[in-house]
Amino acid sequence: MEERTPKEKAKKQVPLRLSASLYADLAAWAEDEFRSVNGQIEYLLTECVKYRKKHPKKENV
Repeated sequence: MEERTPKEKAKKQVPLRLSASLYADLAAWAEDEFRSVNGQIEYLLTECVKYRKKHPKKENV
């Protein structure tokens, strides 16, 4: 596994507003996967960024 520098390990705090129903869905999903809600959101965002890097948008010419 790739080692991260201390700067990359630092976490940023981001205020996030979610609807009650979305939060409940995320909480249930997180519980199913033994994560906190915060951990689940971070996991999902990380997966989306990885996917986007592998599948870049094609430019319209």
